[in-house]
Amino acid sequence: MIRCIEGGENMKKYLLIAALAGLSLVACGGSKGSTEGTAKGSEAGTEQGNQARGSKETDSAKAEAKGGTLIMATNAEFPPYEYHEGKDIVGIDVDIAEAIAEEMGMKLEISDIAFDAIIPAVQSGKADFGAAGMTVNEDRLKNVDFSDSYATSVQSVIVTEDSSISKIDDLKGKKVGVQQGTTGDLYSTDDLGEKSVERFPKGADAVQALQAGKVDAVIIDKNPAEVFVSQNKGLKLLDSAYAEEDYAICVKKGNTELVEKINAALKKLKDNGKLEEITAKYIQAK
Repeated sequence: MIRCIEGGENMKKYLLIAALAGLSLVACGGSKGSTEGTAKGSEAGTEQGNQARGSKETDSAKAEAKGGTLIMATNAEFPPYEYHEGKDIVGIDVDIAEAIAEEMGMKLEISDIAFDAIIPAVQSGKADFGAAGMTVNEDRLKNVDFSDSYATSVQSVIVTEDSSISKIDDLKGKKVGVQQGTTGDLYSTDDLGEKSVERFPKGADAVQALQAGKVDAVIIDKNPAEVFVSQNKGLKLLDSAYAEEDYAICVKKGNTELVEKINAALKKLKDNGKLEEITAKYIQAK
């Protein structure tokens, strides 16, 4: 009896141990499967994460390739190069700048400011470049870099039809109106002296002063001068040019990369005839 009881208890212990061992194997098997599943899930998550990150990086690269926005500083009081037409700013410089931006895969934004604020805006980085019928000269070259020239212009003299001024030399001792900060301002101040020059924020203001008898002549670029004369009776241009000059786009000093890109775009526009087409749109051949 004792042996039998002992055998029964041993059997119970054996069965209990076997059951526990089976559970342990199942648990271990589950653990292994769980670990593998977690690892695979982790790998899948990592791969998905890499794909998502790669997608974002690709999208970012595509966005960068498409380019951003170029800010052009100008003074929209200088027809036909830049002027207001309703709410829009239009003109030769605007069309050229838009064509350059397009060649660079970028959009153009125009900042209309005072002419003598253009170079400071470019220097400070508030604008990427300045285009406003701007002439390259030594003073400006000290502060900014310039692109290749895209137009040649002449400084002209506007007088009233009954004026005693018939040639450039007659300007000595006279009161001359100019747009502040322009080459007309610089040249006339050098030639005639500070006291002989009256400065105005806009070329149109100088022309109005001429009509009112406040100045004896106005020195300004030929193309806008022709526009002012055609729009205001009683005015004429002197036959002789006051000065000849080249227009270019100003860029922050040292920004050679942007200058090179602008020059490349200008060259393409010249070669394919687009530059001539833009100019002819605003200036009719005489």
